[in-house]
Amino acid sequence: MRAVAVNHFGELPEVVEVMTPTADPGQVLVRLAAASINPMDAKVASGEWRPAPAVFPMVLGVDGAGYVEATGEGETKFARGDKVFGQLFIPPIGSTGTYAEYVAVSAEAPLTCVPDGLDLVLAASAPTAGGTGLSLIDLLDPVQDQAVLLIGAGGGVGTFASQFAVNAGASVIANINAEDVDRMRSYGVSETVVRSDMSLTDAVRASHPDGVDVLIDLVSDATAFARTSALVRPGGVAITTQYVADLEALRSSGVRGVNFALRMTSDLIARVGQALVEDSVQPPPISRITLEDVPAMFRSRNRSRRGCKTVIIL
Repeated sequence: MRAVAVNHFGELPEVVEVMTPTADPGQVLVRLAAASINPMDAKVASGEWRPAPAVFPMVLGVDGAGYVEATGEGETKFARGDKVFGQLFIPPIGSTGTYAEYVAVSAEAPLTCVPDGLDLVLAASAPTAGGTGLSLIDLLDPVQDQAVLLIGAGGGVGTFASQFAVNAGASVIANINAEDVDRMRSYGVSETVVRSDMSLTDAVRASHPDGVDVLIDLVSDATAFARTSALVRPGGVAITTQYVADLEALRSSGVRGVNFALRMTSDLIARVGQALVEDSVQPPPISRITLEDVPAMFRSRNRSRRGCKTVIIL
């Protein structure tokens, strides 16, 4: 089968021919129809992040959607022909990559049936971005009537997190690029602060002199996160997905700090899929490419220039 893989960390991904997997006992073989690209994929390929154990050639990708082609002995959760989607970040890393025509994976993996009415391309775009966005808001429950500052709101995770926060009754302040203002307003965010227009801290302090209740920062390094977490009032919460929070320093300011780590489950993915079907959340803008386009994207500095979520059509 065709797949996009690397032979060692630091190598540029290429389209290669690899052995088509088979469904072992307890596994399902999925014929993938679509796979989405996440920032973590580039970090793994480059060696910036080296999760272990790993196998080479390492097939990239963790998010995908497709059809159950076969089931292994003893597998009863899924049946041939079922439409499924999930996040397959499963060790050894590279053994269940989704930038491929087929993947074999345990039926107990974070994998679930695609709800009726959900397109497979949208399903493929949703597991990591949607699951992260929903988990962040679950962490804050209840969040009703709280002021939530969301940095990096225009990306895939931010798209979902902002909408789940609005649906939960929060007042969302979105820090975004200028081209995302209308889209974020359509999601119901209360305020937008455009990058480079003015200082983020000055803008937020002007509208919220007593501070915000929650900071969700999807992009900042340790220095920037420390600066923006000063906007959180005592008793509030400051969350980073980049694992750069100084928890002790935040605690001394009366703020609960969180270095967020996603715990993916089939139920979480199913909840995101249902929200998309019900139109309670909208997917991020999607750019569609082919498997052959992937290597060029990894060579580019701007992998999401045509949309904040890129999906490979297989």
